[in-house]
Amino acid sequence: MRPMSTNGPLILGINAYDHDVSACLVRDGQIVAAISKERLTRVKHDAGFYGDVVTYCLIAGGVTLDEIDLVVRNSYLLPVAELEARLRGRVDPTLLPALGRQRALQHPLFGTDAERVVPCSHHLAHAYSAFAYAPFEDGAVMVVDGVGSYRRDVLEAVPEASEASPLAREAESYYVFEGTDLRTVEKVWLEPRPGFVNEEFHEMDGIGGMYSRVSTYVFGDWNRCGEVMGLASYGRDGMDPLMELEDGRLVVHPWPASADRPFEGGNDKAWNQAGHRAHWEDICHRVQEDTETILLERARRLHERTGKQNLVIAGGVGLNCVANGRLLRESPFERIFIQPAAGDDGIAIGCAMYGHLALSGGKRTYVMNHAYLGRPYADAQIESAMDRPLVTMSSSRRRSADVAADTAELLAKGAVVGWFQGGSEFGPRALGNRSILADPRDPKMADHVNERVKHRQPFRPFAPVVPVEHASTYFEGDVVSPFMLLAFDVKPAAREQLPSITHVDGTARVQTVRREDNPRLHALLTAFGELTGVPVLLNTSFNDRGEPLVETPGDAVRCYLGTGLDALVLGDWIVRKRGAHRMLRPVIKAALRAEVKRAAGDG
Repeated sequence: MRPMSTNGPLILGINAYDHDVSACLVRDGQIVAAISKERLTRVKHDAGFYGDVVTYCLIAGGVTLDEIDLVVRNSYLLPVAELEARLRGRVDPTLLPALGRQRALQHPLFGTDAERVVPCSHHLAHAYSAFAYAPFEDGAVMVVDGVGSYRRDVLEAVPEASEASPLAREAESYYVFEGTDLRTVEKVWLEPRPGFVNEEFHEMDGIGGMYSRVSTYVFGDWNRCGEVMGLASYGRDGMDPLMELEDGRLVVHPWPASADRPFEGGNDKAWNQAGHRAHWEDICHRVQEDTETILLERARRLHERTGKQNLVIAGGVGLNCVANGRLLRESPFERIFIQPAAGDDGIAIGCAMYGHLALSGGKRTYVMNHAYLGRPYADAQIESAMDRPLVTMSSSRRRSADVAADTAELLAKGAVVGWFQGGSEFGPRALGNRSILADPRDPKMADHVNERVKHRQPFRPFAPVVPVEHASTYFEGDVVSPFMLLAFDVKPAAREQLPSITHVDGTARVQTVRREDNPRLHALLTAFGELTGVPVLLNTSFNDRGEPLVETPGDAVRCYLGTGLDALVLGDWIVRKRGAHRMLRPVIKAALRAEVKRAAGDG
């Protein structure tokens, strides 16, 4: 992105109340900051009131709420004003629990009727998040997710053929754009369907809904779709389709009678001992294959109808990097851009850019080349986090004059390193500012990181990060993938060189790095390449199992202390565990558990 403008309107975008609450502040169309609530509360996919994320963005921008020209909000549940009118008179354990309720009710944005606070519907926000910062002047837009706004709440003009009942929900939306103009081509709707207690989107007849239904079946949680994608590579053909297209219409078949072995709950040990892994692998394989086939056909039809050569993608299904890879290779579109926060956290970007382009008459003058949209932390904050007694008793630390070279040496010797630099990435992928890094040449490294650091199932793959100029040496095709949202085949020779980032199907979810987008990460990869001959690192998110990515230096220190990380790099500081850490481990774990309890008590 270009240097920050100091002029132009300040617009705040908010994804409110349900999962992945987030905010984004833009000035003259350029992002000042964007953050998900989970990064601040440490509760994955956190829902509820949006005050914390608004405050974060205002601090990052050095402005007050009174200085904001326009606030644009979305919740896929209901328009935010209507939702807040209902919440004023009730306690909702998810959306507005008793703890912190009074603070929310006193916030100037809660229940406001100010003219500067306006709504945006769900898929419209996804669409603006996708094309507003794309590197194309024109193109087509594909938005596919679990569920969007009610038909009655959709703001954009909809073709007559796309009409549905007022209580139908958005499932797929297709648009065409030229410059700042966006036009709806087609919408696919989810008609209401009763659930056990209320309307459940993953029981509705949509692509995202079916994928989430399989996630619930296999893992007991509708929001573990990334794990479904990872497990799918182990499955076999043989099951009948769960969904398919018939004459261009999506047909979701009744749940198969043979699929009667849902995960009954518990931890990874219970999952592994359930004895149904082969069956779960096959149904994951089936839903992944169905999703890819349908999206390819949708893309072909969209290309035929629009005549555009560029495609931009958003919506939760847009996080499926395997499907995205096939779209890149097999669809008729020449170029594809996928918004890095394609899920609902990215709604905040879309709301802000809807305000900038559609409501304020702004221009598209910026391209999103990176996702480092969090605010940086000062050296004093980093040093304060390192000064805690648990660190000083168990670790040594030093300031490095060449942190890239020194970290590369640690990695080449087999260390697993927590890497904390600059502002955090926005979206679900660790892209080199909040990453755990390791040597991908070691065939045992993937298992080591899964078992000792991430504490997750062994089938889950790891991603490689590589300088863009070296990517084609190791991966097939024209490999440009800055947001880790495309899967590529690993070249046969490279599979032997890089066993710990090669998935069972011979692919990898690649992240490429340009020097101008992340100079320090690029320097680290270059230094590692000079030492080893391979400028590629294993890159996974800096967090423990079940936690969001770390946001603050304090979060990073806690994750370092509580996991099997060998070293922590905070800015120019390198922290390494001493032998005392092993002896102090019980004390450290008890202290960290107490911190979690205190944080939960503080709300």
